[in-house]
Amino acid sequence: MFLYKVDEQLSLKLMEVDDAEQLFELIEKSHDYLRQWLPWLDLTTTLEDTRLFIQAAKMDSAEGKSLNAAIVWNGKIVGMAGFSSIDQIKRIAKIGYWLAPEFQGSGMMTTVVKALTDYAFAGMSLDKVEIRVATENAKSRAIPVRLGYTEEATLPHAEWLYDHYVDHVVYTMRAEEWNQ
Repeated sequence: MFLYKVDEQLSLKLMEVDDAEQLFELIEKSHDYLRQWLPWLDLTTTLEDTRLFIQAAKMDSAEGKSLNAAIVWNGKIVGMAGFSSIDQIKRIAKIGYWLAPEFQGSGMMTTVVKALTDYAFAGMSLDKVEIRVATENAKSRAIPVRLGYTEEATLPHAEWLYDHYVDHVVYTMRAEEWNQ
C-alpha cells in the first residue's frame, strides 16, 4: 500500500475499500463546491460508486497508470490528490487535486502538491509534471504559480462541465527546474 508522509499531520495514502464511507461523506458534504470544478460529481451518487472508484484507482495504481491518494490530515480524509495519469514512456505525470472547503486556505494543498512534485522527480524519476486547472479556478491556479510552475498554454473548451465547457490553463515543471 502507498503511504507518503508529508509532515507530522499530513500524509497521502492509497485508499482501501474501508475508506469509502469517509470519502463518500466528504464528497457529499462538499458536493456543491466541488461541482463547480470537477466533472464526476454527478457520477458519484452512492457509497457503492465510491467503492467502485477506489477499486478502480487501486487497479490503475498497481498497473502504474495513475496514483489517486486520499489526503489525510490528523487521521481524517480531507481531500484527494495524486497523479491522474502517469506516462512512464514519456516520463510525464499529471497532478490533480481537490480539498474540502473547510480545509482550504491553510497552505495544505500547496504542501501536498510540492510533495507530489518531489515524489515524481525523486521517487519516480519522471522528467515533467503537468497541472491542468480551469481558468476561472483562482484558488487551484495559485498553487502551481506559488510553486514556480511555468504557465505553458491555455486550452479552450478543454473540459465539459455538466452544461458548459471550461478552458484550462496548463502549468508544467521539469525535473531540471525543480529546486524546492
